[in-house]
Amino acid sequence: MRTQTRTQQPAFKKKAASSDRLFERIQRKARSFFRNSHGSHAWDHTERVLQLCLRIGRKEKADLGILRLAAVLHDIGRSEEDRTNGKICHSEAGAALARTILEAHGVPEDAITRVVHCIETHRFRKKAVPATKEAKVLFDADKLDSIGAVGIGRAFLFAGEVGARLHNKDRDISKTLPYTKEDTAFREYIVKLRWVKDRIFTREGRRIARERHAFMVEFFDRLDRETDGAL
Repeated sequence: MRTQTRTQQPAFKKKAASSDRLFERIQRKARSFFRNSHGSHAWDHTERVLQLCLRIGRKEKADLGILRLAAVLHDIGRSEEDRTNGKICHSEAGAALARTILEAHGVPEDAITRVVHCIETHRFRKKAVPATKEAKVLFDADKLDSIGAVGIGRAFLFAGEVGARLHNKDRDISKTLPYTKEDTAFREYIVKLRWVKDRIFTREGRRIARERHAFMVEFFDRLDRETDGAL
């Protein structure tokens, strides 16, 4: 029994170390897709999503190995969407790129399929629905980074990237278009951000979303009053 214990422990450590090295290689490859990325979807967004995935994933007892890979790869197709002003879907492009990367690194097919599903279904505006625990966690983590203080900051960053105005509450948002001067942070709030908390899947995600949503609502209400000169 003593001999068996001694031989098993190093094997376990070796396997864990090998897994970590594989993740680090894939993470470096993923980061290379963000060299010229816009600030609203830069690598720091991926890092925050990774941390939220691990936080929520532990609560949900999800497979953290799958989640780590899905988190670092989830937005690698973003540059294609930005380049085409939204004509190419970054979740679809990213899923295809992720499959190629994971295959090149020798990741088993079952794991590839699970990671690709997470990436394919992480987008808010797509009809594809997350079907696995890990896909739901990634969806929630990605959406949580779009609301609250960080989400507001990212919305204004994106508005600046497309040359949008500061605020346009005087416009009928339903008649405005993305990637135009009317694609403001307020437009993003009306079209997407105010609905995020109702789309969250996990219990921990919903708890985080409630607080971030309340802050965001208060911010845009104050923005209205300040631009009106009321404050």
